Amino acid sequence: MRHRISWLALRDRGTGPARRRSPLLRLAGLAFIALSLAAPAPEASAARKDKPAVTKKTRAKAASQRKQAVKVRSHAKKDSGRPLKVARVDRSAAASAIANPIEPPRAEARDAEAAKGAPAVSSRTVLVYDETSGQPLFSRNDDHSQPIASITKLMTAMVVLDAKLPMDEKLSITWDDVDHLRGSSSRVPVGAELTREELLRLALMSSENRAAAALGRNYPGGMTAFVRAMNVKAAALGMRQSRFEDSTGLHGGNRASAMDLVRMVQAAHEYAPIREFSTTGSHSADLGRKHVEFRNTNALVRSPDWDIGISKTGYIREAGRCLVMHARIAARPVVIVLLDGDGKYTRIGDASRIKKWLEARWRGDLLASNT
Repeated sequence: MRHRISWLALRDRGTGPARRRSPLLRLAGLAFIALSLAAPAPEASAARKDKPAVTKKTRAKAASQRKQAVKVRSHAKKDSGRPLKVARVDRSAAASAIANPIEPPRAEARDAEAAKGAPAVSSRTVLVYDETSGQPLFSRNDDHSQPIASITKLMTAMVVLDAKLPMDEKLSITWDDVDHLRGSSSRVPVGAELTREELLRLALMSSENRAAAALGRNYPGGMTAFVRAMNVKAAALGMRQSRFEDSTGLHGGNRASAMDLVRMVQAAHEYAPIREFSTTGSHSADLGRKHVEFRNTNALVRSPDWDIGISKTGYIREAGRCLVMHARIAARPVVIVLLDGDGKYTRIGDASRIKKWLEARWRGDLLASNT
């Protein structure tokens, strides 16, 4: 009887109210539920694994886009207390400004030219013009109209001088003269007051863009009238493949062929101020509180081995390194046009090689004339 009661008691105990569980077991159960809820779904886990790869792709794409933009110096400096704002120029837009891109001279082409007795020059466009005979002595890609950069300033100077404006009139450099297209630097600060003559000297000698911009802006009728006068002058000189868009040469639309530039250099040589200013080796300008020393962008004008009557350099990305000169070599007047050089010193080296080539070619004539 006692065993039966015990069995019944056990049976009733199993069917009765549930026995209370241990607190530790309850905590373990809650922890298991929490971990189950926090576990990521398979898709989320896969996405998390792929996230570094996606980030890497994004960064690579952003880096590629940055490389496609033209590297323009970010002006952290302030000019007269105001930071410069520089517009970025897209490389593809700059490339589209060149209608007929010119390939660099291949080694085979240079060897063929050398075999014919031509100078070994590296600039893509070359023209050596003999004024005595009125014939080109050597040419390469001279029939292309292409960007000419700051060589434009020779036309700027002629238009200013043709207008017979007062050269002693003081003009102020304003924010309209700052280069917002390419972000080029300048040693002429905003607010500086210089005479028209001084601005012309700095534009030709040191290729100061703000000086050239101020000259065009202060022309009767403003910059629009000035550019129109530049194109009228070009047409009058027979520069049929030329076009001008601004007074500085920063605009890639300023274009001309090598033969057009020969005509422009010859015309500019008739102006005494252009001959003087473009061949001045250095000049100290009064810019208000201080004097600033400016140097000619063509180092050859400071060389005693050269007799240069006109000189102008130029550079923008589309045009490459450029140089035009009117010089006397072996007592004969020549015009040298070098466009689209790669290295910083390419145009100087090319000009020196052309000079040696002409001296060797004309040495006999020079000796005969001296005797």
